[in-house]
Amino acid sequence: MDKPIEDPSQAMDHADKPSAANKGSVRAKKKKAKAPKEARKRVSRNFPASSFEEALDFAKAIFRIGSGNPVRRLTLFNELGKSPESSASRQIITNAGKYGLITGSYKAEQLALTPDGLRAIDEEGPGRERVKARVKLGIEDVTVFQGLYERFVSNKLPARAVLIDAAKELGVSPDSVEEAVDTFIVNLKFVGLLQTLSGADRIVTVDHLLDSTPSTLQSRRAVTDATVSTETKSLVTAEHAQFETTCFYVAPIGDVGSPMRKHSDLFLGSIIEPAVEPFKLKVIRAEAIDKPGVITKQVIEYLLRSRLVIADLSHHNPNVYYELAIRHMMRLPVVQIIRAADKVPFDMNQMRTIIIDDSDIYSLVPKIASYQSEISTQIRRAFEDPDSVDNPITTYYPTLRAISG
Repeated sequence: MDKPIEDPSQAMDHADKPSAANKGSVRAKKKKAKAPKEARKRVSRNFPASSFEEALDFAKAIFRIGSGNPVRRLTLFNELGKSPESSASRQIITNAGKYGLITGSYKAEQLALTPDGLRAIDEEGPGRERVKARVKLGIEDVTVFQGLYERFVSNKLPARAVLIDAAKELGVSPDSVEEAVDTFIVNLKFVGLLQTLSGADRIVTVDHLLDSTPSTLQSRRAVTDATVSTETKSLVTAEHAQFETTCFYVAPIGDVGSPMRKHSDLFLGSIIEPAVEPFKLKVIRAEAIDKPGVITKQVIEYLLRSRLVIADLSHHNPNVYYELAIRHMMRLPVVQIIRAADKVPFDMNQMRTIIIDDSDIYSLVPKIASYQSEISTQIRRAFEDPDSVDNPITTYYPTLRAISG
């Protein structure tokens, strides 16, 4: 039997074949054309590649869909509207397993919750048992996180550089050490071991956490006038903007000196810029774009081409939601934030939104480092698998994708 033709060029007539003199160059061109794309650098981690909260949400989905029983992997992702074979789906299964929430790998036929996983998601069971299970899975059972916790418990949250040095000593590789620190801080905050005491974020003992009375819902009030020192930002032109290194900050801006502008300046300088710095991104806000023409066209260009968009939903500004919808349609990485005084709109409350309490300086300042880590963690997740971006459009129309011209 003749060997099947794999390359259409092999089917050419003898008369059309290249001469001996040209064979070398033809082979060189083919070799160049077939050269594989540069493989994405593999990050070495000795900790889960997501926050504990994200993995816990997945465990809750297993419980909800399976009514507490093991659930078939294919059925689970069909109910979630996601591909069971996508890299994002495989990763979340792996992370939930590393946290000890579930049994079964991404190749398993069925996934089930562990006894600790059941206790961690049980909102109707004893509160202390739920808290203990979350502390155990999110911190104590992850060697690196437990090591950091033991080193700094009962102290103020140390400077980021100190945490990074400690993580390296615990065996975290240099290419993932910042991610480890961010995830550790986010997990501490989520399970309740990072609390604001005496005007500072402090890492508390488990006994203190268990003995403390659950916090009541505090009333939120609007941002009061505060003196915010901000540097004058240099203007950039759209023609020279390096979109691959751009984070476009979609926010309510307002007039200079207005409460809305003060809010935006504060979040930009104190939280967002430090959070994106590890990713070598330059933050651009709409008023920094200097180009003749209609501002809407320039904004849309940034929405379509920027590597990242951070959308501030505070003040429920209609322009922000309009611009966010464009980014959603493009299925490109987005991180959402909102001040605690505002409520996340119903249509978007299923999406992960970082809530920042800026009700007063005493509530905001001690938590700035943890807010920065939350944003950095979400950026890292979005960059690792851009196709896994979740928003109302991808949820209901998972195959829909807009293409910019």
